[in-house]
Amino acid sequence: MKKRSSEKRRHVVAWVNKAEWNQVLEYLYSKDVALQRYALHRISAWRGRYASSTPVAVDCTADLVRCQVLDRSGQLSGDDLVLLYGAALVRFVNLITERQQGKTARPLRRLAGNLNIPEWVVDLRHDFTHRKLPTLKWCRKGCKVVLEWLQQEYWSRQLGGGADEDWESQSDGEDAETELKRQEDELLARQKEMEAYKAARELLISYEKEQYQNFDGLREDKEKSLWQTPFADMSWLLGEIKQFALESSDLLIDVLLEDGFLVPTGDQLETLGCDPSENASPTEPRLPQIFLRFWLPLLKMLNSPTFIHLLLEKLFGELKLLAREQSHHRVFYISAWISEVIICNSNKFEYRFETKVQKKARLKDRIFVNRIQLRWQQLLSACLDAPCMSTPHVLQLILDDMEHPLPLETRQKLLRLSSIYTQSAHTEGSSSQEHKQQPIYTLESLHEKQQQLRRHSHLWRNDSKQSESSQEYKWADVLAEKAKMLRGSPWQVCTDKVMWKNFPLGKVPGQSDDPSCLMVENYSTMTVLDQPVELESNAARSVPGVSAPTRTAEGLLWNPSDVNRLKTGLKLF
Repeated sequence: MKKRSSEKRRHVVAWVNKAEWNQVLEYLYSKDVALQRYALHRISAWRGRYASSTPVAVDCTADLVRCQVLDRSGQLSGDDLVLLYGAALVRFVNLITERQQGKTARPLRRLAGNLNIPEWVVDLRHDFTHRKLPTLKWCRKGCKVVLEWLQQEYWSRQLGGGADEDWESQSDGEDAETELKRQEDELLARQKEMEAYKAARELLISYEKEQYQNFDGLREDKEKSLWQTPFADMSWLLGEIKQFALESSDLLIDVLLEDGFLVPTGDQLETLGCDPSENASPTEPRLPQIFLRFWLPLLKMLNSPTFIHLLLEKLFGELKLLAREQSHHRVFYISAWISEVIICNSNKFEYRFETKVQKKARLKDRIFVNRIQLRWQQLLSACLDAPCMSTPHVLQLILDDMEHPLPLETRQKLLRLSSIYTQSAHTEGSSSQEHKQQPIYTLESLHEKQQQLRRHSHLWRNDSKQSESSQEYKWADVLAEKAKMLRGSPWQVCTDKVMWKNFPLGKVPGQSDDPSCLMVENYSTMTVLDQPVELESNAARSVPGVSAPTRTAEGLLWNPSDVNRLKTGLKLF
């Protein structure tokens, strides 16, 4: 058991090894400012590796040591030092006691007492935040005491193992109680959610039963085709569903999208007398009229803008999940409901010369009559994120009905791209010759193209071998030319086959990890004026027309004409 627990507590740390940890600890609590600065630099590097998960004790120690370093430098006034110490001490008390707090706030003095932090340190933090600022003397004393506490409670405990903030272990009992209470709250919330889910299903099943009874009560087929509800005895049930939707419409829509409700089963379609082949085009899905009228009383009662927005969001979310599954039946009806909602919101289906009776009959089959301000950009993104066979059709409806339509060219490109992305492997009515001439848009057409190319593979395989051999000859000539150009230079062309992707930028194979290998052992500096200059008697031979400069106590002097001749005589190598 001990071995398992020790393995479980192992984790990645930011320091290189234990030696670096010990060195930083020693330098932090040193009296030498230079050593303390070095330790702070190392902790800054740790923070870069830890990102936002640096141990709290390490952060607090670095903040307090930085205060001591700036205090000893003498660069800040007393007031500035008080504010600096105050920020570090307040940060220490808040961060150390933060993890001890549960859902119910508890006094800091009690939490600090559980961690053996002196009470006057908490009072000092209180003075910084709510009262008059303490004196610099008390700030220095508080910093010293807190650093001693961190050394004893955190740093010293790490010498026998990894970096683990064991000072938190004293609150394990309280944390266990908090965790137990959290689990109980989650269990209660889950039970309430299950009860609400069951209630939603029972309400919708009761609605379906009432509708089936009303449907069976209509004797003639003509009456069934003109089936319009609600009936008087359903008003109480619709009221219950509306009240439930006001409390948790999100859950109600989730249940509606299950099989057997807005997505009918085969038995339900057969009971309603719906022909599965009617309006069954996967590219332009439409709901059967009888099935739409079956749910109209419920949807007309829930047709608030908030409910419609949430319904569309859930429909597109479900369509996105179905993209990974082969459920054409669900895809068809989910897409059909999306189309139905958008068509109800559109004005382009209004007719100018229709009578009031005709308009009233047409509006009977609509979920809502008044136009709703839909979130068009959100709908457009959701439609493109859920590609299926009906995406071009739904996308066309959205683009045509937008309040602020996109440019015509943009709409055409979106429709073209969606058609390319969702098209099937073979298009009906197209000959095989036309299909061969089409560009490669889908994976199926790519496979077909590859099969055609394999038939002639023996022709181009020999050509590829010849081209590879010729490229090898050319590469050898290039290497020889580069080696000739670098002759006499300390650089040389690498002819070895080295996987350079395995080496970081600036590193070569065989190079040591120690950066000191790049440094020379001995070196000295020399100014330009101190460098020896040997004047040749025939200096004009190198640069014609330039006389020798005059040496003075300040160095070499050139007149303007000599400088111009020097510039024109220089050549780049």
